[in-house]
Amino acid sequence: MKSAYELALERIERQGIERPDTGRISEEARQRIDEIRRQAAARLAELEILHKDRLRSQAMIDPTTLRNEKSGYLQDRSRIEEERDAAIAALRGGGERDQNGMSSSSKPK
Repeated sequence: MKSAYELALERIERQGIERPDTGRISEEARQRIDEIRRQAAARLAELEILHKDRLRSQAMIDPTTLRNEKSGYLQDRSRIEEERDAAIAALRGGGERDQNGMSSSSKPK
């Protein structure tokens, strides 16, 4: 028995419409995606360690300092995750990236 998806693909083909790309990527691209994820995980771990160290070293007496530190940490974390996701999307979509998988517009200045 065929799934609804397979039946829909057959109808599309009968109408002369090209079958959609299934999103398969090469083994090289998979390895590159894994490397991008590992690098991002390492950067996130480093960021978290540094954040916790700053919280301990400053003893966070001032609530404003605490708020600023947390805000900066969350912004940095979000930026790293966005860069990771953009690099992976570019590999899947064939966008142009540098050797680290980052676009020129997402590099820190």
